Amino acid sequence: MKMFIKALCCSLVLTVLFSMLPFEASCQEIKDDVFRLHILANSDSDEDQSLKLKVRDEILRFTESLYKNSGSKEEALRLTKDNLQAIANRAKQVICDSGYNYSVTAEISQEYFDTRTYENVTMPSGTYQALRIIIGEGKGHNWWCVMYPSLCVGASTDYEALEKNMNDSEIQLLTKEKCTYKFKIVEYFEKFKSFFE
Repeated sequence: MKMFIKALCCSLVLTVLFSMLPFEASCQEIKDDVFRLHILANSDSDEDQSLKLKVRDEILRFTESLYKNSGSKEEALRLTKDNLQAIANRAKQVICDSGYNYSVTAEISQEYFDTRTYENVTMPSGTYQALRIIIGEGKGHNWWCVMYPSLCVGASTDYEALEKNMNDSEIQLLTKEKCTYKFKIVEYFEKFKSFFE
């Protein structure tokens, strides 16, 4: 009887995993269309966390004008690469204007993000391309958002950009409330996969 219960449990787990494969593939399409922003503060002090938000606001203002006529993630990524030093300089200027002398590192990297909800849009967990800004030691709490198409909290949430840059099935997936639970399952699956990478 124990063997039967174990086999039944294994079958159930495998059924759930295989039923999630098409959903996971849809999540991967979304990850391929999105460029994210990740900012790490120098420390967790109130001053450093406030400074991180000032840097965020300046980076989002600058990239909003930079991406104004951008029609794809690839174009936004290219514009970011071409302007990486200008982005770092903008962040450094905010830091200096605020009375600090922290270093700034700006780079494009592959970053893992947990499932995140921005107003009524939920982004699936997984590895995304991201602009990563490290302020000083980079040991404080971080802040992240969807930079392209713009869904950043604290700036504007541009649903028109989302609709322009994603297909109908991706938009439907991102805005369905019941998909949040499936995103959580995908998040656990992504974390499980990362153990083998």
